[in-house]
Amino acid sequence: MAREFQRGHKAKISDLTPGTDLYVGVQIAAPGLTFDISCFGLDVNEQLSDDRYFIFFNQPKSPEESIQLLGAQSGDTESFRVTLDRIPANIHRLSFTATIDGAGQMSQVGPGYIRIVAGGEEVVRYAFTGSEFTTERAVMLGDFYLKDVWRFAAVGQGFDGGLEALLKNFGGEVAEEEQQPAAQQPQGAAPSFAPPAQASAPVPAFGAPAAPVAASAPQAPQPAPSFGAPAPQALSAQQNPQTHTAPTMAAPLAPPAPSPYGQPPQQPQFGQVPGQLPGQVPGPPPQPAMPSPYGQQPPAPYGQQPPAPYGQQPPGMPQGGVPQGAPQGGGGLQAALQPYRETATGQRWTPQNQQLMRVDLTMGGTPVLARQGSMVMYQGKVDFGYKGAGFAGRVVGNATGQEMQLMRCSGRGQVFLAEDGAHLHSIELQGDGICVSAEHVLAFDESLQHEVRRIEGHGIPGGALFTMMFQGTGTVVVKTHGIPVVLPVTPTTFADCNAVVAWSAASQVILSSQVRLRRNAYPGHSGETVNLQFRGASGNFIVVQPYEV
Repeated sequence: MAREFQRGHKAKISDLTPGTDLYVGVQIAAPGLTFDISCFGLDVNEQLSDDRYFIFFNQPKSPEESIQLLGAQSGDTESFRVTLDRIPANIHRLSFTATIDGAGQMSQVGPGYIRIVAGGEEVVRYAFTGSEFTTERAVMLGDFYLKDVWRFAAVGQGFDGGLEALLKNFGGEVAEEEQQPAAQQPQGAAPSFAPPAQASAPVPAFGAPAAPVAASAPQAPQPAPSFGAPAPQALSAQQNPQTHTAPTMAAPLAPPAPSPYGQPPQQPQFGQVPGQLPGQVPGPPPQPAMPSPYGQQPPAPYGQQPPAPYGQQPPGMPQGGVPQGAPQGGGGLQAALQPYRETATGQRWTPQNQQLMRVDLTMGGTPVLARQGSMVMYQGKVDFGYKGAGFAGRVVGNATGQEMQLMRCSGRGQVFLAEDGAHLHSIELQGDGICVSAEHVLAFDESLQHEVRRIEGHGIPGGALFTMMFQGTGTVVVKTHGIPVVLPVTPTTFADCNAVVAWSAASQVILSSQVRLRRNAYPGHSGETVNLQFRGASGNFIVVQPYEV
């Protein structure tokens, strides 16, 4: 039975099917529109560094034939054959996309899908409709991506511009031939991959039938290709090519905010995201203006026009005070607000800046548990409910100090979360676990399992330290004071219990108390500090913030 994916869903290919020779089918249509359906083979930086892995109507297969364009068949507008164990090591992502050839918008398309078929059986399907898009002319449908193992993600992210813009987004170059109409006559019938189930039956060729078969007319069963494509139903001679970052995961980021005229754009620093609020990156101190001789105008900065003499309008300013070429209706206002625009990347969790996180509840279909009072804005139809911990949970919370007052966010919409200007970090778990102090947890997917853990030792206020352990598949959002640092666990790794934020669940934690003299001691203070020593195998880590509670 095929699994129905929603936008943003991800899964390991091995959890869907043991096969690696897969059939990928795309169905997309709209009255009067023609679509180019393609596959981009991207490197670890999500760039098309080798154009031989751009699979479309003019290049139907990769050099080693690990990715092949098959054409329309079995009710699909376009289909592909993907052999995962033959893909070269430099290819880390396969992004399946669809673009409109000519005029039109993605909001005009009817119900469509991208599906994976293995051994003749459909194993996963992601369905979409035109109501999910507006004026986009391209859409990134789904991705195969390599993250220790091959996985599949339902993307469903619209993209402004056509195939040329999408190709440039992935770092490719547009040639003249790629701007021609998409419809191409097939050079010949594509051979099937294996003989049919009955040895006496002829091998079916990929071609259009002599006459269209009515939907009510019975059809003779035909053998499925050996690599697992579905049994053909109605074949078409027209081929339509197509168009991740995921990410989460692969969508293009919002365009950078324009810098003031005549000034170089600011480069983002470590930890800064596109569209970050101004004031978070310190700039150079302003230089004092040099006085000009009496009666002369000071020189204008490089790239700017000198000011007009008193009582005259500057060049390019018509009567009425509106600069030539400026957009009517508040172009200056739009430019001023550009750095604060919402960032949408097609992911379920999207940081808007270092202190604000957006979660899209329409992706994944799983409610979110967030700290009460952390919602700053929401869009759409969202229901908020109190999430109680139950009697046992309240007893544990009161005794440990790890009780969290949570709210349950469900429905279809986007919720924006923040708290006290803290830096926010989303951590995606894929079946692994992490320990986080409750005071550093802002929100997490309800699908994650969580419990309280106790670390005992002398010198800790209350006699113990309590943390929250999260396990499963989902995302937990952690808040810190400042930008944290992640360190590998070694036998000599120590951290202040007030500065440590999180650590891998497999790490062993040992309390270590040290006494040292302080220069400015005050009465009643012992000078004792409590450190945590971490031990564990290679691959374990700790997260420490540049702040002590």
